[in-house]
Amino acid sequence: MRKPNLSLTLESLLYIAAGINHFWHEDFYASIMPDHYTHLRTLVELTGAAEIAGGLGLLSWKTRRHAAFGIVLMLLGYFDVHIHMLRHADRFPTVPRWALWARIPLQFALIAWAAQYARKLEPPALNAPKPEGG
Repeated sequence: MRKPNLSLTLESLLYIAAGINHFWHEDFYASIMPDHYTHLRTLVELTGAAEIAGGLGLLSWKTRRHAAFGIVLMLLGYFDVHIHMLRHADRFPTVPRWALWARIPLQFALIAWAAQYARKLEPPALNAPKPEGG
C-alpha cells in the first residue's frame, strides 16, 4: 500500500483540525456568519463535519477525488463569510484588517491545493514492479 505524500497528509490534517475547531469554538464561528444566514449553530456544525469528512476523505484514493471536489465547493462557499467580515470589519475588532484581507488570496491557494487532488486518479498498483536500477 502506498503512503500518502506529505502535502496530502498535511492538507488532510488541516481540514480535520479545522473541522474539530468548529465544534470547540462554535460561538466564534456563529459570530462571523453573514446576517442573511439562519440556524447558525447548525451551519457551524455542518461545516465542521464537512471539513472533517473532507480531510478524512483525502486519505483514501477511493474517496480522494470526491473529497477534494467537496473541499473546493466548501471553500468557494466560505467566500461569503470572508467578504462579510471585510465589509463589516468594525464588528470584528479583534481581527486585524490585514488578516481579513489576507484570507482572500489564502482561500484561492487552499482551493488550488485541494483542486490538485480532484483530478481522476488511478488506483495504487499493488505489488508494482520496482523500477530498474532501484
